[in-house]
Amino acid sequence: MPAGAILAGGRSTRFGDADKAVAELAGTPMIRRVADRLSGVVDALVVNCRRDQRAAIETALADYPHPVTYAVDPDPDEGPMAGIGTAMRGVARDTSADYAFVAACDMPFLDPGIVDLLVERAAGHDAAVPRPGEWYETTHAVYRADAMADACDAALDRGDSKILAPLEALDWVVVDEAALRDAGSLETFRNVNTREEFERAAADLG
Repeated sequence: MPAGAILAGGRSTRFGDADKAVAELAGTPMIRRVADRLSGVVDALVVNCRRDQRAAIETALADYPHPVTYAVDPDPDEGPMAGIGTAMRGVARDTSADYAFVAACDMPFLDPGIVDLLVERAAGHDAAVPRPGEWYETTHAVYRADAMADACDAALDRGDSKILAPLEALDWVVVDEAALRDAGSLETFRNVNTREEFERAAADLG
């Protein structure tokens, strides 16, 4: 079974002063909602965050049914690709999983059926990345942990912080919209960036 990795280190500037990772979404911290939706399809969880976030996130994830470890950003604010690399390094260090499903902390409608599909498609490759529309959903994808960590480090070392940069060095597959629709709901890719989106999500979850 793969590990789960949740990215929570962003500053969420569009959300306001509060840390949206632990904001109470319909009574439950948002990161806990993401973690709970993963609980049936992963057997360990690694959280990528800044050092100043860790205590609040640990509280939000108290009594989680799987082991939880933390991959703290060595250099905060380097962007999502750096966060993925740090998370994958944590998966390789702290779990026995070869693969990890990566999710952003602001995707509370995550669909486990989509996760299972991506894990299946990633087998024998370094990554499986969904493309439900025009854009690749790199923060809702499956990666071989050690290969992706190395590829992220190499991209950052050459000064390339683009989210797709590490994939240029990997054997990866694209999962298209038709396959995604067959496996689950495209609501899985819905994220919460603003207070308005947060309130709509709370209403839908309530």
